[in-house]
Amino acid sequence: MPMNIDFKRVMKKAEAFKPDISRFLRDMVAIPSESCEEREIILLIKREMESVGFDRVEIDPMGNVLGYLGNGSTLIAMDAHIDTVGVGNLDNWDFDPYQGFEDDEVIGGRGTSDQEGGMAAMVYGAKIIKDLDLFGDYTLLVTGTVQEEDCDGLCWQYIIEKSGIKPDFVVSTEPTSCRIYRGQRGRMEIRVQVKGVSAHGSAPERGDNAIFKMAPILNELQDLHTRLKDDTFLGKGSLTVSEIFFTAPSRCAVADSCAISIDRRLTWGESWESALEEIRDLPAVKRAGAEVSMYNYDRPAYTGLVYPTECYFPAWVLPEDHAACQTLVEAYTSLFEEKPIVDKWTFSTNGVSIMGRYGIPCIGFGPGHEDQAHAPNEKTWKRELVQAAAMYAVIPGIYSAK
Repeated sequence: MPMNIDFKRVMKKAEAFKPDISRFLRDMVAIPSESCEEREIILLIKREMESVGFDRVEIDPMGNVLGYLGNGSTLIAMDAHIDTVGVGNLDNWDFDPYQGFEDDEVIGGRGTSDQEGGMAAMVYGAKIIKDLDLFGDYTLLVTGTVQEEDCDGLCWQYIIEKSGIKPDFVVSTEPTSCRIYRGQRGRMEIRVQVKGVSAHGSAPERGDNAIFKMAPILNELQDLHTRLKDDTFLGKGSLTVSEIFFTAPSRCAVADSCAISIDRRLTWGESWESALEEIRDLPAVKRAGAEVSMYNYDRPAYTGLVYPTECYFPAWVLPEDHAACQTLVEAYTSLFEEKPIVDKWTFSTNGVSIMGRYGIPCIGFGPGHEDQAHAPNEKTWKRELVQAAAMYAVIPGIYSAK
């Protein structure tokens, strides 16, 4: 265990690796890697891990890549999901989202902030450990995980439940603007279905219009949103109707079914059971005899593996005095000679499984900004890539010495 880390030397090494980190990130960006289509980028990451000297690199049956460094008793994991969303309307981009662009300060392209930048910084953080001999009584596991954009945390459900890997704590490298994030709201995906009876549109009284039955439900959901639970740290629970569907024999007929999807964000103290019951208890839902349920996810991974789960992603909060949080504060202060901002994510991460489901301590520190996620002209900052690589190099040694 390195009792005295030379933090200035670590920063100098991280700065020296800036061209390598930038090149690796651009190599990843150049490969389209939407959820369930990550095979080629996973193979690229595996080759990069092997080239920088990881002790062991594996690809599991779901398609996640796992790189190991060291052989100590404390297992510390660092995670980046390497799938991205699509690019949307190309007219909104000022440059090719996969060719990207680069100048002295930024790298642009789909996935740069969300969150292949974290992957690049992790790999070279591990190389700093190796080059500067920062090994201690720990094993570092660096994961490039799949399907997060489709179903956040599913990859870690598989890693924990099927592979039996349970780290002492996990650093999520989702974008935090190089701040320390210790929690997030949870979320769930809800469906409300109303049945009706079709009839000819010239005589609608002969039928039972499912769309009309849905209308008061929508109004009551809008009101429910204003009454949801609040939390001083994570903020308020929320809901929004994100999709609406219907069936009817024709445009000249009464609709015989109507359904909506709800994006429900869960604050601390809310559960999937309470969220469903709040909707089931709405007067309009009861009058319409609506069915309220949670969506399931069962899309095959790029390997062909199907690992189904319900679309429930619990909120989680790591106490500020937890050893993992204090480790990151110490690392940040030692490297950058200033106090970090400790906050929370607005969006969701794999922490919903790591800590939300399984109680494994999780903490966030990553390059890139949340507001770049899923946006056209996505970019990240080279300065933050360097800072993140330095942080990832010193976190394991500091934590394992506590």
